[in-house]
Amino acid sequence: MAEENEQGTTDAQNKLESSKRHARKAAEDLRAAAGSIAGEYRDKAEQVWGEARGRAEEAWGEARSRARTIQEDAEQYVRENPTKAIFTALGIGFILGLIFRR
Repeated sequence: MAEENEQGTTDAQNKLESSKRHARKAAEDLRAAAGSIAGEYRDKAEQVWGEARGRAEEAWGEARSRARTIQEDAEQYVRENPTKAIFTALGIGFILGLIFRR
């Protein structure tokens, strides 16, 4: 009977060790899979960020170019028509003064 208990204990210990190894292997596999998926998502996020940043920089450059063109056109108009520009600015200032006084 003592032999059966020892053999049963040995079998139980072997099963326990086998279960531990299996659990460790499963945890390592899960960690590796999670790391791989996280790497894929990180790469995708970096790609999307790069594309968005590129589009934003392009839009910013276009906006600056348009603003510069508008400024240059306005300066040219003022040089060609100084009287009109002064009276237009005076009129706009007068109207804004009336609006903000109230």
